[in-house]
Amino acid sequence: MAILDSIGIQLFSLPRALETDLEGALQMLADIGYSEIELYGPYPFSAEGNKTEWNALTPLLGFQGSGFFGTDERDFLALCRDSGLRIPSMHTDLDTLVRHMPALARSAQNLGATFVTLPAIPPEQRASLDDYKRMADIFNDLGKAAKREGIRFAYHNHGYGLQATQGIIPFEVMMDATDPETVFLEMDVFWTTAGRADPTAYLKKYAGRYSMMHLKDMRELKYFEGDGGTPQEWTALFPAMTTAGSGVIDLEGIVSTAIDTGVKHFFVEQDMVANPEIALRESYGYLRKL
Repeated sequence: MAILDSIGIQLFSLPRALETDLEGALQMLADIGYSEIELYGPYPFSAEGNKTEWNALTPLLGFQGSGFFGTDERDFLALCRDSGLRIPSMHTDLDTLVRHMPALARSAQNLGATFVTLPAIPPEQRASLDDYKRMADIFNDLGKAAKREGIRFAYHNHGYGLQATQGIIPFEVMMDATDPETVFLEMDVFWTTAGRADPTAYLKKYAGRYSMMHLKDMRELKYFEGDGGTPQEWTALFPAMTTAGSGVIDLEGIVSTAIDTGVKHFFVEQDMVANPEIALRESYGYLRKL
């Protein structure tokens, strides 16, 4: 049976609560039992293009908070420490990774984070197999740059790139062309499943490269209508998400394999979940039993 010594949470699970009452929301997470959090950007130092994109998206999301949620880095860290929450990973965008790695690394080190993580490849940079090959080169450069700064670069998958194109799986093309010593992975079990791929098979295929994992369950088995490459396809599956242990994904088997193959950080993620205190408590309770 899998044994989880520490259970984390991706803050995109409860952005409205964090925006309304940051201190209270962080303490709620700690009171439930979560010990680690993963941040999402943009941050004050993020690329201007990312901030512009975020500001255009927030009216649709219904909230604006991100990064340090209106506080500065020092005060945010103090709130986390007061609640006993560690910060292993920061999600950020590709432009910030490429153009602002030193500033990103300084913030990560100040917060005690090991990983700076790309949550998604921009659509225009994954339209073909050649794009995935070019992205592998970019990932290798980012991995080296992160290592020079004393941190690690990781990539979090969505559903795109997991099905064969011309008999070749783009995700595997990209992974096989990247350096396993400097380019790490964060598996999202929900998006991997929705992309018609097998989470356990990939954990074994790339053993030692997956350092982190997003845990969320699926009410009934659902796949993307297309390749899972657009926000519209992602949000269409939000209703299929459910608390850990109440769906059809074999989380116990996946977590067990993940531990055996080197995953160190496990984050619950239930994107913008309704009633986060109830839902996130239920997910924690299930995972704590593993």
